Amino acid sequence: MSERYDSRPDTWTHIHRVQQLLGDVVIDLVFRAQEHDQSKLVSPEVEVFDEYTPKLKHSTYGSDEYKSFLEGMKVGLDHHYAANSHHPEHYEGGISDMSLLDLIEMLCDWKAATERHTDGDLDRSISMNAERFGYGPDIERLLRVTALRLGFVDLPAPVRSSEESDQ
Repeated sequence: MSERYDSRPDTWTHIHRVQQLLGDVVIDLVFRAQEHDQSKLVSPEVEVFDEYTPKLKHSTYGSDEYKSFLEGMKVGLDHHYAANSHHPEHYEGGISDMSLLDLIEMLCDWKAATERHTDGDLDRSISMNAERFGYGPDIERLLRVTALRLGFVDLPAPVRSSEESDQ
C-alpha cells in the first residue's frame, strides 16, 4: 500500500513562488512611481509644460482647443513620449505593444490628469481614448474594471460591444 500524497508542501512552494513574482511586480511599480514623468522637469519639456499646463487646466479633453494646445506642445510631447513607456505614443504599435505594467501606469496617469482638468472625467477619457489610441472593447473594459476596482471611478459605464466598435 502506498503512502497518501499530501499536497500542502507543493502548494506552499507554489504560494511562495507567486509571492516572489508578485514582489517583482511591486518593485517594478514602485520604480515606475519614483521615475514617473521626471522628464517633464528638464528641457525641452519643462518650458513647454510651463506654458501649457495652465491652459490645459481649463480646456476640455478632446476639444478643438485641447487639440490645438497639443499641436503647440509638439516638441515637448515628442520628447516626453519617447522617454516614457506609459504613453501609447512611445511604441510603434501603440497600446497593443504596451505591457500590463505600462497600462497600469497609464491609467494612473490618466486619473491624475483628469483631476487637473476642471471638467475631467476618467470614465469619459477611457471611452474617448479607445478611438484616439485604437483599442477595442476588451482593453476598454479592462481599463474601466481596473479603474473601478482601484476606486478611480464610481460606477461602471456601459462597455461597447464588438459590433458597436466596428461601426
